[in-house]
Amino acid sequence: MMRSLYSGVAGLQNHQVRMDVLGNNIANVNTTGFKKGRVNFQDLLYQQLSGAARPNEEVGGVNPKEIGLGMLVASIDTIHTQGALQTTGVQTDVAIQGNGFFVLQKGNQTMFTRAGAFGLDRDGTLVNPANGYRVRGWNAEVVNGTEILNTSGPLDDLVIPVGSKDPARATSVVRLACNLDKRIPEIPVGAAPETIRQGTWLVEEKIYDSFGNPHVFRTEYTRVPGQPNQWQGTVTIDPEAVVPNNLAVGLDPAALQGNTFVVEFTNAGTLRRVTDGQGAVSPETGTLTMNLGFDVPDTTPGAGGAPTRQNIAINLGTAGSVENSMTQFASASSTKVFDQDGYPMGYLDTFKIDQSGIITAVYSNGSARTIGQMAMATFTNQGGLEKMGETNFLQSNNSGMANIGPSGIAGKGKILAGTLEMSNVDLAEQFTDMIVTQRGFQANSKTIQTSDQMLQELLTLKR
Repeated sequence: MMRSLYSGVAGLQNHQVRMDVLGNNIANVNTTGFKKGRVNFQDLLYQQLSGAARPNEEVGGVNPKEIGLGMLVASIDTIHTQGALQTTGVQTDVAIQGNGFFVLQKGNQTMFTRAGAFGLDRDGTLVNPANGYRVRGWNAEVVNGTEILNTSGPLDDLVIPVGSKDPARATSVVRLACNLDKRIPEIPVGAAPETIRQGTWLVEEKIYDSFGNPHVFRTEYTRVPGQPNQWQGTVTIDPEAVVPNNLAVGLDPAALQGNTFVVEFTNAGTLRRVTDGQGAVSPETGTLTMNLGFDVPDTTPGAGGAPTRQNIAINLGTAGSVENSMTQFASASSTKVFDQDGYPMGYLDTFKIDQSGIITAVYSNGSARTIGQMAMATFTNQGGLEKMGETNFLQSNNSGMANIGPSGIAGKGKILAGTLEMSNVDLAEQFTDMIVTQRGFQANSKTIQTSDQMLQELLTLKR
């Protein structure tokens, strides 16, 4: 009878623990990135009244006689199922779809979280604004003018320097992709100016010097008389400028002369070769490039007092190719310039985060560059992580070592910007568990009451 009392007490205590976990789940139903808990019970040790006996020649086997001594909490599990995703539109809000955790740093302590409601502090560091914990990842390094992300290196605090300057970049290459209409007639010798204008096609693009000053790059194409597949290109920089800029073009960068060249096409309308003003002819394979040099105005003279020169590669396209190359088809001429790589000075206006966690800065001058990438961590046993509050987890002896790397690799999920992962608590499930828990608590209290009544009856036997 005393055993039933203690079994009832164990039932009350452990159902109260389950109720505590349910209450915590319900309290965090709207907590970003929260993972619910679950209580599992198991029966306690048994008092053996008699052991089992094996069969013999006279009688069969006998089962053991055991009385249970109650129950206990077997485990309190953290359920890491995916929570619902809610769109916020805030560029620093990020969520993980799939496995993985964001990596946070507080001093020398590393923590992990699914709550991605991040923001920037005054230094541009990406942090959790609720506690200042820094978000970890890899900052890009500039090597030979190219942003490199070394995701195999050590983690850094991610910094997004909003408002920082992007220095001007001088144009070094202009890539042409215009079409010259094969139907344009040749210009006869001594033709009237109006006829000359009708037989010329003009291509213009804005280019930049090292200060970010814009200049007009112009090329006029005219049919070569007697050559149905040849066009003469005449290059000028800032055609309306008063001060001459000593422009020169040619295939050999060291021997530029004049400002004209001839583009020749195949009968299929694709590039064949190019000839410069000195008669040098390009190969009929690979990329066809003319080189251009001109004096940059308003700059400090270079060595010997000579004006500063700017050199530009005019990329006409690939011989035999149509994609991003000059062509000659019986279609309206186009002024398409595929690309030029210069721009003026700009400021970091905004940034965006893609599904790989790569942070791309967007500047007011239209340029964009990679500045960092968010790190993600996965564990062999994520259920073994220790909760430390503030929706953070710590690595434990049973979680395994953190496998840190970019998203989308080694089972890691993808990152969604402008989105937050909500709690995975299901209220219908929690309320149902509350009913079951309350009934279990009530039943155990009845066990204690009934055992007490039996003891009372025992005490009144001699009356």
